[in-house]
This record gives sequence, C-alpha cells and structure tokens, in this order.
Amino acid sequence: MVLATNNAKKLAELRRMVAAIHSGRHAGSSTLGPVQVLGLSDVPPYPEPAETMRTFAGNALIKARTCVTETGMAALADDSGLTVDVLNGMPGVRSARWSGPDADDQSNNELLLRQLFDVTAEARTAQFVCAMALVLPDGTEHVRTGTMDGRLAEACSGHNGFGYDVMFVADGQTQTNGQLSAEEKDRISHRGKAVRAIVPVLLDELARLRGTP
Repeated sequence: MVLATNNAKKLAELRRMVAAIHSGRHAGSSTLGPVQVLGLSDVPPYPEPAETMRTFAGNALIKARTCVTETGMAALADDSGLTVDVLNGMPGVRSARWSGPDADDQSNNELLLRQLFDVTAEARTAQFVCAMALVLPDGTEHVRTGTMDGRLAEACSGHNGFGYDVMFVADGQTQTNGQLSAEEKDRISHRGKAVRAIVPVLLDELARLRGTP
C-alpha cells in the first residue's frame, strides 16, 4: 500500500507502527504476510491534489483518493496540524503553510512564537490533530482521527520530530515533542493514535482483498 506523502519522517513513522501492529497481530501466522508501505517517491510521480477542504478529514480523503486513482493501490493519507485555542483553532488545516507560500518548519514556528509573545503560559493551550484516511481500489473508505492536548512553550527546544514539535509540550510531559524519542512520541502523539486506530482496519481490509481470513 502507499502512504500518500513525500515526508520521509512521516513514512518512517508509519512503517514503524505498521510493523509493530502487524507483528503483534500475526505472530506465528502467515495469514496476511508482510505489508510493504511505499511512499510517493516509490511510485510514478503524479500531480498532488489541492487541499481545498476546511477539515483535516476532508483533505486526507482528497489525498488518499487521488493516490488510489493514480497508483491503483490501497492508499493511506493523513492531514494533520496544530490548533491553538487563543487563535480560535488556527493555524488548523493551514499549519504547514502558516507563514506563507515559502513556509518551512522554522518560519512557521517563528511566526507562531511572535503571535503568542504576550500570551500567558496558562492560555497557551493547543492540540495536535491528525486525520488518517484509508481508501481502497474498490472504493471502500475509512477515516480515523487522533488528538494530542498540550500547550505551547515560549521557545523552541529539541531536534527531533518535525513541524511544531519543538514548541509543543504534551499534557503530562515536561519536554517538547522535539526532545522526545521517536518511540516516546509515537506512544502519545495524535498521529500515533490515528495510525493505531487505522492500521487494524487496513490489515483487515488487505486480508479481505486477498481473500484470507
């Protein structure tokens, strides 16, 4: 199956989780066999669709549907972002492009820090949201969503993760996501929750398509 992303870190994250869940469910059994997770760099290139929806789920479905049409394989796609309470839920679906058309992680983080410069620690609450969409060649569709509550620090810390990880401190943590290991982040992250919810559905659907129990 294909994960409709060019983000190598997202692909590595999904591969880790698929392997862990698959091995746990099929230990000692060859019923389904190995699941190979490809990224967009592993398939012939195609024009990426415009993310025109106002919800994470809507944009994830756009990407997954396009990937199925272009590749003929089962496709997973995610749309995720940061919602900041004091900013009325922004940047939301515009998280990756928050600082403009040439946005990158650094410019997005710097802009958000400036926008929150006079906001108290108590009011810097935020959530990471991830919608994972699974679309199959037969038209079957599933969406699962995960969230991670926390707050935004007053400075960036850490070198792990991506996006706003370096300024987000999840509830129950004393470090930013950027300071956590990949395994620590997977256990609590919005994407981790969404992936853990969708991967069992994916494995069941792949087994159905292969005609195996």
